[in-house]
Amino acid sequence: MTDKDNSVSSVVPVGRRRCGRGILVVLVGALAAVALALDPVARDALSGGRAIDFGLLQLRLAYNTGVAFSLGDQLPPTVVLAVTAALTVTIGVFAWRTALDSPLIQTIGLAAIVAGATANVVDRFLDGKVTDYFHTGWWPTFNLADTYITCGVVLVVGALLLATSNRDHIS
Repeated sequence: MTDKDNSVSSVVPVGRRRCGRGILVVLVGALAAVALALDPVARDALSGGRAIDFGLLQLRLAYNTGVAFSLGDQLPPTVVLAVTAALTVTIGVFAWRTALDSPLIQTIGLAAIVAGATANVVDRFLDGKVTDYFHTGWWPTFNLADTYITCGVVLVVGALLLATSNRDHIS
């Protein structure tokens, strides 16, 4: 096989490129919109110390001025906003660039991560803090955007493990 044959086999069809990026954009927009729409609903429904108990999970209002697990909550809000926005943009650019030839599961995972991060950045920009409302009692209180990020990471890791496993079987 020549180098020319190798390069032809690695070309991604144009239709798939559009589809990968299209799925990424639609999912990021839709997921972020849902998370952002839920925040004011949670603030209104759970204000005044109200909580809704579902057993293992409670809906209870909390605010986070830091990032994951309240890390950085002592930093100035503008620093936290700038750093989280920069990380979100960086991950978004990576997702955009890799959507051209990534497996669908990886694109969906990256879309979930970018959507969750974007929703948290917008919430932080509007309120100076992130609204959290899912409470377990044994884990820090979190929100829908945080679940997107967590599920997205699981999907990306799964896609990478599948790709590695498939490469090992081909070799």
